[in-house]
Amino acid sequence: MKIALDPYMFRALPMDDMVRTVAELGYEYIELSPRDDFMPFFLHPRADDARIVQLKNSLRTHGVQLSSVLPLYKWSSPDETERQAAVRYWKRMIEITAELECPLMNSEFNGRPERAAESEAAFWRSMEELLPVFEREGIALNLEAHPDDFCEENSPAVDLVRAINKPWVNYLYCAPHSFHLSGADPKADIAAMMRYAGDKLQHVHIADSFNHKGSSGLRYILNPPGTTARIHQHLDIGQGEVDWDAFFGTLRELDFDGVATACVFAWEERARESSAFMLDRIRKELAA
Repeated sequence: MKIALDPYMFRALPMDDMVRTVAELGYEYIELSPRDDFMPFFLHPRADDARIVQLKNSLRTHGVQLSSVLPLYKWSSPDETERQAAVRYWKRMIEITAELECPLMNSEFNGRPERAAESEAAFWRSMEELLPVFEREGIALNLEAHPDDFCEENSPAVDLVRAINKPWVNYLYCAPHSFHLSGADPKADIAAMMRYAGDKLQHVHIADSFNHKGSSGLRYILNPPGTTARIHQHLDIGQGEVDWDAFFGTLRELDFDGVATACVFAWEERARESSAFMLDRIRKELAA
């Protein structure tokens, strides 16, 4: 198993300083997430040959490896111009990931929930173009459902991943999304959702969140009434309401041997302390 850090809270650091910081915290792996100087959100990658070499040298110098690369592009957009642009960005980022000698990428379904059928059709068009590129480069892909994507719930997301029908395309369960993944279930049966993924569960994101469905849906008051806005957090373990006994217990039950990424975003003012705490807790839980 690989325990990785999503270094988003350290994105303002120069690349070498970011890698050094991750190593100092005790992590052996980085899940490279969007940063403006290398791989911005929803835009063409900025990394050129020099920046790729710089990152490879930093990883080698500080004794850290990439577990995965996490780009976010609008590859399921029902707007065809946006979708085609996203496919171009994906192709370049797959090329960069191959140059970084990283064997895995992960991402979200994207698209729009109010245009779910159109978004799914766009997703499949993008898959037709990109799956041969992933296969040619020998890079695996893990996909997660995300609040406000065209696919937001656990079981439909797992079914979509299975429908791709590639052994190297698998599922990512994101713990802070648990209360969205469970759909109408007000509590979220994490064990049942993870068991449903079964052998396709190859990646987890670890952070805590509050149950927005709690208190009869009044845990949060959003205005205007009836807004479709989604809400969740990425907190330190223990600061929210995720059932961590169920989460880690099910990982142990399933003999999980994929990538476990600490992805707290809530505490930039104490990013080092938060990241160190998460590594210690994850190691203890997964060694139990």
